[in-house]
Amino acid sequence: MFGSIGMPELMIIFVIALIIFGPRKLPELGRSMGKSLSEFKRASNDLRNTLDEEIRIEDKPPPPPAPKSMASNDLRNTLDEEIGIEDKPPPPPAPKSMASNDLRNTLDEEIGIEDKPPPPPAPKSMTPTPAAETTPEST
Repeated sequence: MFGSIGMPELMIIFVIALIIFGPRKLPELGRSMGKSLSEFKRASNDLRNTLDEEIRIEDKPPPPPAPKSMASNDLRNTLDEEIGIEDKPPPPPAPKSMASNDLRNTLDEEIGIEDKPPPPPAPKSMTPTPAAETTPEST
């Protein structure tokens, strides 16, 4: 029953407990020990179940990532098909506003600034320029 403790040893323990605690306290003591033992078993079972659950969660592969919401795209595609809009690349960006250029041109005209590029520099000739003539009088 209890491993190496036999029936005679249990009887001796029971008699010693009866002498120490008395006949009135012995049933109360047995009840409290039974409650303590059952609470210990319940706690150990809870711990075992928790550990088993954690091991099962770790062994389980992670769920696949949720797909991105396609509802808005599906709705747009459905509406585009009903209306007859084809998938076209987005239009190129609009050019900069001409208003700022028009204002600049107007101001330049009032001030008198011409919007002409500067003339290109004169090309350098590949032939050396003749040296100035020296006269004997100037020496």
